[in-house]
Amino acid sequence: MALCAAALLSATSRCSTGSGAGTAPEESLAQAPSHFAILDGWRIHYKSLGRGTQTLIFLHGWTCDLEFWRFQAPFFARRMRVLAIDLPGHGQSEKPEIPYTMDLFAKAVDAVMRHAGVDSAVLVGHSMGTPVARQFYRLFPGKTLAIVSVDGPFRALATDPAQVEKFLAPYRGPDYKEALGKMADSMFSAATPAEMRLQMRDAMLATPQHVILGAAEAMFDPAIWKDDPIKVPVLVVLAKSPLWPADYEAYVRRICPYLEYRVLEGVGHFLMVDRPQEFNEILSNFLWARGFMRSKPS
Repeated sequence: MALCAAALLSATSRCSTGSGAGTAPEESLAQAPSHFAILDGWRIHYKSLGRGTQTLIFLHGWTCDLEFWRFQAPFFARRMRVLAIDLPGHGQSEKPEIPYTMDLFAKAVDAVMRHAGVDSAVLVGHSMGTPVARQFYRLFPGKTLAIVSVDGPFRALATDPAQVEKFLAPYRGPDYKEALGKMADSMFSAATPAEMRLQMRDAMLATPQHVILGAAEAMFDPAIWKDDPIKVPVLVVLAKSPLWPADYEAYVRRICPYLEYRVLEGVGHFLMVDRPQEFNEILSNFLWARGFMRSKPS
């Protein structure tokens, strides 16, 4: 998400030197035809690439869209089926003035899976996409093969009402785009190519105010931060940051008994863009080792 669930309360920049974002993304995600599933009468936009018996679903973060996975979707589509989704209110999905809850987002993922003929999948969630994937697991455990958290949280980053309102307040007023722009700028790495930085920022700022605020409020809902266990394989890939305190890994291991935990240095919040080759290798090895990918990573 423009503001990652993992960065919800940080106004500090995490810009740092990274490598690997210099290669141009493959065009097949942008060129792939659009599909639309229906949830409660609203259209949910997604793209489908590749084929195979196993499916990988990419979930973007707050105020982002499926194009943020431009370095991942074509790469993994060589080995398995890939679905990239615009969550309700984002990208090319419809943007009604309705409550934007984690339940809504999770049910949208299910609607896409049913429309695409997919029975179960590995869910990869960046930032806000992590609590979306976790809520999907709660609602549809039999459809969840594994969860991959990309710089996203498994526990609340703030519970104090005053602190929460301090974060939300700038998005309630007429200058919400300025606040969002500053948040976005703080999350880019120094390695992110200027052209991509502009594209990503523009996509985030195109999100309607009611979606920005509604989805942000949903991320502070105490109901989504229960300590119920996740009994499928979990991969956590984080950017090294004060957002993840010393006890965070122990907490995640307590709720995720089948956990692989990785921390990358020299990257920002959009680590899959900053170092796509390294991220793709980490994810590939996780998928292959657990039998979710048909060919061994080269």
